[in-house]
Amino acid sequence: MTDTLTAPRHLPSAAPASRSAAGWAVAGGVVAGPLFLAAGLAQGFARDGFGFTRNAISQLALGEAGWIQTASFVLTGALLLAGATGLRRVLRDGPGGARGPVLVGVFGASFWAAAIFPADAGAGFPAGSPDATVMSGHGAAHMFAGMIGYLALCAAFVVLARPLAARGLRGWAVASRVVPVAVLAGFMASAISVLAFTAGAGLGLLWLTAVTARLAAAPDIP
Repeated sequence: MTDTLTAPRHLPSAAPASRSAAGWAVAGGVVAGPLFLAAGLAQGFARDGFGFTRNAISQLALGEAGWIQTASFVLTGALLLAGATGLRRVLRDGPGGARGPVLVGVFGASFWAAAIFPADAGAGFPAGSPDATVMSGHGAAHMFAGMIGYLALCAAFVVLARPLAARGLRGWAVASRVVPVAVLAGFMASAISVLAFTAGAGLGLLWLTAVTARLAAAPDIP
């Protein structure tokens, strides 16, 4: 009697599903910054007493319509954490594959802390508020969360320069090491102009969008 050998049926690969999940997660990191900035700009131009030359976007969480900015903080934090997860799947065990996503995750968590601890009123916002003379506890916590978050982001850019370079994206790698300098310069200039702080923070968010998208689109390391 002759045995008939039957070719084993191949089970559907989980790889496409995994790539799809990573793609959705990365998309969160890509849209987080632009959405946050768009929401801040829209509110800043619409709310009485707010001026970009004297008020920080964080202050939009104050007043009757402050819930909108608070929701923006929460949503942005969630999207950034999703983006960090997606980056981890994209980078896997390659250069910066562990530390980079963790640092982006810390940056995302800082937005949740900013939602819990609102900034202090002052500089005419909410409308009619006097200049703050003493920082409150929640105001100090808000500032500390932002400082930790953006330091983590700047460190993430330096770390992510490695996988960019490994994929042959030398110009991107150089820029990823230079952008943190510009971000920190904006923060240091905040004592002179709040607009400089906003510009530095916005640059950090937009560069994270660009780097996340570029790494997701770049071919894997051979």
